[in-house]
Amino acid sequence: MLQPLVIGLGRSGAGLHVKALSRLASLPETPLADGPLVACDPRPEAGSGLTGVTVTRSLAGAARLVTPSHTVVHVCTSPRSRMPVLTELSALGFRRFLVEKPLAADRTELDGIVRLCRHHDLDLVVMSHWLAAGLTRRLRRLVRDRPLGALRHMSFAQHKPRFLRTLTLEGHPTAFDVEIPHSLGVALDLAGPADLVDADWSDLRCQTGVRHFMGGARLTLQHHSHVRTEIVSDLASPVQERSVTLRFEHGTVTGHYPLSEHDDHAHLLIPDDPYGPRIFRDDALTAFMLRTYQDFAAGRRNHSTVPYDVVRLLCAAKDHCRAAHRTTAGETPDAPTTEEPHVR
Repeated sequence: MLQPLVIGLGRSGAGLHVKALSRLASLPETPLADGPLVACDPRPEAGSGLTGVTVTRSLAGAARLVTPSHTVVHVCTSPRSRMPVLTELSALGFRRFLVEKPLAADRTELDGIVRLCRHHDLDLVVMSHWLAAGLTRRLRRLVRDRPLGALRHMSFAQHKPRFLRTLTLEGHPTAFDVEIPHSLGVALDLAGPADLVDADWSDLRCQTGVRHFMGGARLTLQHHSHVRTEIVSDLASPVQERSVTLRFEHGTVTGHYPLSEHDDHAHLLIPDDPYGPRIFRDDALTAFMLRTYQDFAAGRRNHSTVPYDVVRLLCAAKDHCRAAHRTTAGETPDAPTTEEPHVR
């Protein structure tokens, strides 16, 4: 049985991981050890309102409450603070990690994490729960079995209003790092490796302030399989949407991922489907965690390169946008700094 340790009690840590672990603990086949969940966050207010969670303020303090060799560490800090956190945790003897997406914010940090994993033989998995979604599984089957012919084009729309969190927290460095990693991972899973064709970003602007690069993001990919993908995310949208459209030779399929933890139902619309639209429960986060913990317990390594390819394509998109802004404006605004204090 494995003991979870959650590092960082922000939106992803407290709002997603802690809740999913609670659901996982209630399953008959739970791989979790008995006892309270341990979490770590240096902020005095972190963890308030959470029940059944023991909160520490330092990584060293957390290490004294668990056995590193039997622990899965959920790293829910900001992308820019991943390297120092993973480095300290590795020195404390932890080897199993479940890291929030994206794995890193830039190539330098990604390369450093890869070296760290090799040096300490870390078993590191990146949160990619859309790949475990029932909707993705159905789309994968349509691509593989080709009832509508070959896949030609994919488009993803990930929109939501994100003003308050963006303006009050330093959060993710760009809009590319918020929603797009989900759909980018699915695109690579369905159509294979890809190269960046085009990208753009925008600032978030409202009466109370401006955040550079955080209004929205768009990128276009050309897959080696000749499929073309377009992904757009608007974080200044008045409505929320998580949709995917697959255009095949002989028809178009549309899917809608669950919008939030408040409702876990997905939608799938297939041409001439006598049972459509198909609406089904799709708690991908719990399914992904269950499978990941089962793999950790059995010693099965996850060798997928998709999370690493996601970061490399996001970095290429950011570089493209910076170059475009230097050309049109003469200079680029400084990127935002990391949003959370490093956990020590």
